[in-house]
Amino acid sequence: MSTNAANFVGDIPHHYDTGLGPAIFHDYADRLVERCTATGATDVIEMAAGTGIVSRKLRDHLDPDAALTVTDLNAPMLDIAQSKFSEGENVLFQTADAMQLPFDDDSFDLMLCQFGVMFFPDKPASFREAKRVLRPGGRYVFNVWSAMSENPFSEVAHTVAASFFPDDPPGFYKVPFHYGDPDVVRADLAIAGWLDVEHLTTRIDKVVADPQGFATALVYGNPLIEQIRERGGVDPDEVADAMLSALQGQFGMGEMTMPLSATLFDCRMP
Repeated sequence: MSTNAANFVGDIPHHYDTGLGPAIFHDYADRLVERCTATGATDVIEMAAGTGIVSRKLRDHLDPDAALTVTDLNAPMLDIAQSKFSEGENVLFQTADAMQLPFDDDSFDLMLCQFGVMFFPDKPASFREAKRVLRPGGRYVFNVWSAMSENPFSEVAHTVAASFFPDDPPGFYKVPFHYGDPDVVRADLAIAGWLDVEHLTTRIDKVVADPQGFATALVYGNPLIEQIRERGGVDPDEVADAMLSALQGQFGMGEMTMPLSATLFDCRMP
């Protein structure tokens, strides 16, 4: 995995939130929150919360007395997440490494994570940490993207970026879509001691209302932009223009419709 594949800093968080959020994250956030808010949890932690897309929805659906801790490795992402809340909403924001959580054993009864596990360098270690900080009877609910072939916008983004750097193609898009085989995920969970696991793959046809904003965010809303800048010699706006043309060529002009696929895992503590 690229060393900067999980480095969401600088101007990335804004593009991530406004350009990628409505196109690929909001629908799955609704499904994740629906799964989680039926648990009656009183102490909840969100891992790799990013700009708070799930966090905001979750806080709106949890009991007001339930405590919510929102974490991410990147403080700039949490800055945007925190701006979505007002004082008195019972939310704590904290930077945290999923492989070394700064929390005591048995601290929470629910953990959730949207599209973050794929970026964890040592996934079994992160699953062990989740098990450590959850109480008996607690749950860990998370989702991961299916393979690139099941999310063809990612293939378009990867191919377009690579076309500008044929001798050294940026590899970012291989990271979030490399963990799509449920059997591989379940095997890593088993290594960490998770034995009661359910999973469900959901495919949707997503209408993208703002193709220009989406194409721009596919370049500027993740560490691909840093990989482009590191290589130099290419205007990122040209990459974004090429991204839009390629997306329109595959999914149509105007409000394009594209398939998305992701798998949700619901893991229960004994």
